[in-house]
Amino acid sequence: MFKKIDEANQAVIEKIKNSQPFLLDVVPAKSVISELNGKVLLHAGPPMEWNQMTDPMKGSCVGAVLFEGWADDEAKARKMLEEGEIQFIPCHHVSAVGPMGGITSGNMPVLVVENKEHGNRAYCTMNEGIGKVLRFGAYSEEVITRLNWMRDVLGPALSKVLRSMDGGMNVNVIIGRAITMGDEFHQRNIAASLVFLKEVAPHLTIADLDEKTKHDVMKFLADTDQFFLNIMMAASKAAMDAARSVEHGTIVTAMTRNGHEFGIRVSGLGDQWFTAPVNTPEGLFFTGYSQEDANPDMGDSAITETFGVGGMAMVAAPGVTRFIGAGGFDNALAISNEMSEICIAYNSNYAIPTWNFQGTCLGIDVRKVVETGITPIINTGIAHKQAGVGQVGAGTVRVPFGCFEKALLAYAEKLGIEV
Repeated sequence: MFKKIDEANQAVIEKIKNSQPFLLDVVPAKSVISELNGKVLLHAGPPMEWNQMTDPMKGSCVGAVLFEGWADDEAKARKMLEEGEIQFIPCHHVSAVGPMGGITSGNMPVLVVENKEHGNRAYCTMNEGIGKVLRFGAYSEEVITRLNWMRDVLGPALSKVLRSMDGGMNVNVIIGRAITMGDEFHQRNIAASLVFLKEVAPHLTIADLDEKTKHDVMKFLADTDQFFLNIMMAASKAAMDAARSVEHGTIVTAMTRNGHEFGIRVSGLGDQWFTAPVNTPEGLFFTGYSQEDANPDMGDSAITETFGVGGMAMVAAPGVTRFIGAGGFDNALAISNEMSEICIAYNSNYAIPTWNFQGTCLGIDVRKVVETGITPIINTGIAHKQAGVGQVGAGTVRVPFGCFEKALLAYAEKLGIEV
């Protein structure tokens, strides 16, 4: 029995290591996610209802309703949401992921990443940049104006660029370069974002676009240090969804949170969610804010840690450790060493120079988590608990132990083992 589990886990590892994510296009979400052709919003985390959402996620929903034109002011938008006129679906249920609140509506442009090794696709909205942004719960006129620009200008421009590339953009190549330049791909993406811009720029300059569009797109990409995060999320989702096709095994294939619950999926247990109440991130706060202002943990971006980067690869990004309150290099090294204790392999595709060129951690095993008591650590931005304030800091958070305990009990039941 245990040999069968180990063989299945190795099959999961091979599917992840052999994944070939390519960024193919940027398109309206409803053109690739049929569920969004109606008054429907996607959200981060496992399934939830409006009354379970924290204030920032509710703010994001208000912003999406205004962006879609379903209501023309906040009061009407909230009334629609409160009275159940809007349907909610987790991003993960439709091959998508979304940052922070994860709120995605039909006319928002999404990145299209295809895992060419396995033929599946994954989707994610584009990074909005800094300041007042929808993902942190803001819904002012400034936010809606930016979303309109992303829909009307940025999305179509990047679509033209990506379609001009033969076969799309190889995401693995960018990850491999950027991890040697100090990125861990959750809180630090500046190197990958610059490599992405380097690949885009020659195509953008000759694209059939007016000069203002070229300038504005180039400037937005140059200013947005975290632009690659959303690409990394979609690439991670595409890899982990391919791994979910293995019908046995104890490897975690999704980790996500919605401010109310944290949920995980496991390779041998299909679509089932195993949930526990979320923790609240701890870290460093911007001037004027403190731990009391922090919203409980939320966002699908923990798919990066599921893939083995982000907090799992803290040692790759010593430059970001103090920003998230993780101390110095020795602390980062200790975190990655600790994370390796709950994984069954390393991903040789992504060698980390500061870890003696060892590959990133790969394959979080629920058995190892329960046996050791070590839970995965996630790098994350910290949202203010009040909608519209935005990001107030950055830090780390642990996945609740209860998720893994429930998953292991369910797996034992599947095997007919009495616990």
